[in-house]
Amino acid sequence: MNYQPRLKKEFNERIISSLKEEYSYSNVMMVPQLKKIVISKGVGGAVADKKLIDHAIDELSTISGQKAISTLSKKDVATFKLRKGMPIGAKVTLRAEKMYEFLDRLITSALPRVRDFQGIKASGFDGRGNYNLGVTEQIIFPEINYDNIDKIRGMDICINTSASNKEDAKALLEVLNFPFKK
Repeated sequence: MNYQPRLKKEFNERIISSLKEEYSYSNVMMVPQLKKIVISKGVGGAVADKKLIDHAIDELSTISGQKAISTLSKKDVATFKLRKGMPIGAKVTLRAEKMYEFLDRLITSALPRVRDFQGIKASGFDGRGNYNLGVTEQIIFPEINYDNIDKIRGMDICINTSASNKEDAKALLEVLNFPFKK
């Protein structure tokens, strides 16, 4: 038997049919779906200390369950002592089962651990069906051991959907129990 994440199983069994009926899609393939999730982290101090990139890669790999890669600068910036091709951040792209596992952990365990959590803003949509979310502390994820971190850093989470507009994407994320502010 093949393993299937809880959120993906719920999506296939319940959510697709409910969205199809509610928004009167003529075909099941028209129902918006999650395509990928990109988690990225910029490390400004990496110009002076190369070990900071390794810490960022390790943290993203621990959080996502997949090996993260370093991102390189695209051009020279003399004021920041930055050269083209220097590592300045880390990112990981999640698809399929790992994407659903990460989203489930984000919704059920990480976001409720944010101090004074009231919900997330619904203004993070870009108009093309993608949602961007910023997290200020990596310690909200239970996978991160507080004793092993060198500095509290944030990260950006981009959720890419197959929806063509922000209304369809928001409807999809609401059905997936995303905690939007009311």
